Amino acid sequence: MIKRQHKILAAVLVAQIVLSIVVFWPRPSTAGQREPLFPDLSAEEVTALTIEDAEGNAIELAEVTGEWVLPEADQYPAKSDAVSQLLDKLTALTTGRLVTRNDTSHRRLQVAPSDFVRRIVFRTSDGEEETLYLGSSPQYGSMHFRLEGQTETYLTSELTTWDVNTTAGTWIDTSYQSVAQGDVVKITLENTNGTFVFEKEGEDTWTMVSPPLEEDETLDQAQVTAVLRRAASVTMKRPLGKEERDAYGMDEPSAVVTLETAEKTVTLRVGAEDADDASYVVKSSESDYYVHVAATSVKALVENGYDAFLKEPTPEAETSGS
Repeated sequence: MIKRQHKILAAVLVAQIVLSIVVFWPRPSTAGQREPLFPDLSAEEVTALTIEDAEGNAIELAEVTGEWVLPEADQYPAKSDAVSQLLDKLTALTTGRLVTRNDTSHRRLQVAPSDFVRRIVFRTSDGEEETLYLGSSPQYGSMHFRLEGQTETYLTSELTTWDVNTTAGTWIDTSYQSVAQGDVVKITLENTNGTFVFEKEGEDTWTMVSPPLEEDETLDQAQVTAVLRRAASVTMKRPLGKEERDAYGMDEPSAVVTLETAEKTVTLRVGAEDADDASYVVKSSESDYYVHVAATSVKALVENGYDAFLKEPTPEAETSGS
């Protein structure tokens, strides 16, 4: 009797597995046809899109006078080529690999309004709006997708989550400030530990002008070079906008670095820290925009004090026979 029950349970399990394969195995939608998901839409007609992930992170992109920008950051320039490549992939999606017509499978495949991997909302020049859900990946290099308003879910290998990242760094040139380090002849660093002024002697030697070193102290050239590198080449996490806000902490900055060359003076202000984001607000005199940068990239500017620039003395070698 027990053996018979085991056989029945095994048969039911096999039937469930077969049914799952039949339901979720990708198959041609209609006699092998690969109909476009958006038959009347071209990439050039899309004028705005918003990408959201499952954690609630979102990025908004819009086309303004022929160029793509981040509207929430005072129209900070986006990489138009990157946006165009995404739109080409989106508008080229087809219905050739149907997975299911069953709306009860949407949550399982993560293409439901309350459960998705990515939700993409894009608007066209004629005011139309479409919402596309990108879901789970049953195998490497492919993912499920569904158009809002339709019950059918399809599979594509032409689009991955990497193509629809919600971080601003994916869509912009993250280089915020770039000053040729070899051209800098004077560095002034101000932070809560004091004001430190360095001047260049020769090609790659620095001296501390203020405060002056004691006779038995030696300047650590590597530490000065590190400060120069951090201040001269700044990479952002994301732009914030052109308007200064109290929360940016620029009235009492965490650090101010001034780089002087023979031709110009560049000032970098480091404002408030965002501990949750592990970043600081930064504003360069070379840019109209306030931005967030990784905390690690400006840590030395904020924390270095007098002792940080001193080279540790080398222990005297023991004399022979001592």
